[in-house]
Amino acid sequence: MSFVDITFRLVLSIIISGCIGIEREHKNRPAGIRTHILVCVGATVIALIQDQISIDALAMAQADPALSGVIRSDQARLIAQVVSGVGFLGAGTIVVTQRSILGLTTAATIWAVACLGIAIGMGYYPIAIIGAAAIMIGLTWMKRIIKVPSEKKVEVKFVHKLQTKEFLNNYFEEKQITIKDVEFSVEFQNDLRIYNNVYTVELPIALTYMDMIEDISIHKNVMKIKIVSV
Repeated sequence: MSFVDITFRLVLSIIISGCIGIEREHKNRPAGIRTHILVCVGATVIALIQDQISIDALAMAQADPALSGVIRSDQARLIAQVVSGVGFLGAGTIVVTQRSILGLTTAATIWAVACLGIAIGMGYYPIAIIGAAAIMIGLTWMKRIIKVPSEKKVEVKFVHKLQTKEFLNNYFEEKQITIKDVEFSVEFQNDLRIYNNVYTVELPIALTYMDMIEDISIHKNVMKIKIVSV
């Protein structure tokens, strides 16, 4: 394997993984550009080593035919260790709390750039380039193209029950927000009744939870509104 070929593959792995890493770092995720580049370059190096081992084994067998029945080269052995081993690194980006799990997408991109590194190191450039494009589409454009409605719990604290409930009901009806469930509670502070409603809602595609919170918070009787983690 020539020096130029090795350099080209490593540079290509830096460029491809760097693009994915920039997207993750732009969104302030646990693993950024450097982590993705290191993972991809490392996987590329492993693939280059495996490729070189195969080349050397073939050269030795051609030089001495008597060794052809003895020399063995399994091209998948080192690569398989990369695919399974990088999972431990990806797991380090996943943060599990009592109410949520963060970092799954970043863990997936780390595993994906390792796969791209293997493809580049083995010289499968079309697979690597098209695969990188597919990953970028999945990270950046897919969420804009495909919007899946999701249920969330929204907690609203307010005063003046009848007036505010009427405002909320009218708003939900006007915006075509589906109410799946409502939980009620009342607090007493200095002879003031504070109502606490937790709505399980599903929004239409055209409306975001940020927009809904902004619209409801404007009302003078609303004291607090937030998304409640399930």
